[in-house]
Amino acid sequence: MPNTKIHNVDVYLTIGCCRCPLGDTPQCKVHTWQPELAALRRLLLDCGLTEEVKWSIPCYTFQQNNILLLSAFNNYCALSFFKGALLCDTHNILITQTENTQSTRQIRFTDVQEIIEKEAILKAYIFEAIEVEKAGLKVHLKEISEFAIPIEFEQKLAENPALKTAFEALTAGRQRGYLLYFSAPKQAKTRLLRIEKCMPQIVKGKGLHD
Repeated sequence: MPNTKIHNVDVYLTIGCCRCPLGDTPQCKVHTWQPELAALRRLLLDCGLTEEVKWSIPCYTFQQNNILLLSAFNNYCALSFFKGALLCDTHNILITQTENTQSTRQIRFTDVQEIIEKEAILKAYIFEAIEVEKAGLKVHLKEISEFAIPIEFEQKLAENPALKTAFEALTAGRQRGYLLYFSAPKQAKTRLLRIEKCMPQIVKGKGLHD
């Protein structure tokens, strides 16, 4: 059931995000971590956050500002703080997902007992994230010019003026998202496949996850 629109977290916990063909199947990674996701959800709601669904996964906000995401991966489930780089991380539990990640930080989980034992610590991190948002603090992000553009994408931009114009018209955040996505694969063939798949989306003026 890929591309099914997920409208609430109850549906997400039942069938997954449905952004891939494993949605609503026993193989969906959301099913692997259902108890952990449910425990984290209860904790987040206890902290007074507003529960929404964005990008087909649970998103928790404060006064309409994104605080964190709740999501499942193959080997763990996680809380992903949008401005995690600004948190103190007193207990050294925040993880940078990739070397190109600038702002987001994760806390990862593999069993419910771990969540129960760390409840006070997790709530402290969540409340700190809320205070960061209330204070209006911003993560300093690298300029687009500081990001490497894959040679395969440079060639496509040179060959296709409409693509170049559309890409340059995107917001800085959307440009960063594409460049990081295109640069991630080690093999040129995979990078090119990603670029060609996303070209129509870019021409329409849309971001990677729009």
